[in-house]
Amino acid sequence: MKVNNKIVFCVFSFNRGKFLRNCIQSIEKNVPFARILIFDDDSSDSETINILNDLKQKHTVYQPGYISNHHLGGLYGNMQSALEACKNEKLVCYLQDDTQIVRPLLDTDIEHIEHLFLKLPDLGFINPCFIRGINRTRKIRYQYDPVNNVYFRDPDKRSAGRYFSALLITKPDRLIQSNWTFLSSEPNNSKQAQKLFRPMAYLFSPFAMWLPEVPAYRGKKKTLGLKLAEKKRRCGYYPFKTLTHQQLLALQNRTPDKIPYAEDFLDCEPACPPKPWAYNPLTGTGWMKTLNEIEINLKKLFKN
Repeated sequence: MKVNNKIVFCVFSFNRGKFLRNCIQSIEKNVPFARILIFDDDSSDSETINILNDLKQKHTVYQPGYISNHHLGGLYGNMQSALEACKNEKLVCYLQDDTQIVRPLLDTDIEHIEHLFLKLPDLGFINPCFIRGINRTRKIRYQYDPVNNVYFRDPDKRSAGRYFSALLITKPDRLIQSNWTFLSSEPNNSKQAQKLFRPMAYLFSPFAMWLPEVPAYRGKKKTLGLKLAEKKRRCGYYPFKTLTHQQLLALQNRTPDKIPYAEDFLDCEPACPPKPWAYNPLTGTGWMKTLNEIEINLKKLFKN
């Protein structure tokens, strides 16, 4: 079988079987013959286990105990394991099970990414995703760099999103040479990235995105507030339609002032949830978010 050695995809998984299957199928469809590594955090859901067993027939699946020299556990622990497993690869793209490749990844895309890392030796990460529409309402701004054909995010009060994202493209050797280690939270990784690298680059023509309005997972006992918030936000399974050729041309040929907000370019099937989309069920839920926090604090209090 022909293997695409230009970029390796590492997908992080836990108890979201149909989301994982959708993510893997989107890579297979849009980046034919790409090498795919799945890092599963010991899923216990029967549907997910069955899907993982099917995926093992075509792709490498890492699980606790599967590879003895990799310490797996939690998203960022698994991201570190992926870095070690891919230390000799040229380019690696990190995705999660609730994400999707939404268009064909072309040779010109790979060449552009390789050129960016070559031209910018202090660039640690490239974000492969469309920008969340909710950032438009939050007035987070992005500046277009015409020399490199990417966007950079302006400084703001938020700790994440400017220097680091859990969805990323990187050169493993650059991280290793910089003594990078994935830390246990996004804010800590963002602080580390700020010390080591320039701000993260956002692609002019992104190719991936988080699925919107995904229910909360990781085996949580959901609070009443969270359950009500998920119902209000209509959380569920909303996979994206792959961009048509005409839609891809519109994305590539637009003017730089049109920021690539997901809601402006992507459609879900069979239908889209209300816009702007959210990626945390508690976003914009007011008293439900407060109720969730109260319930969590009460549980901690009685536990102690």
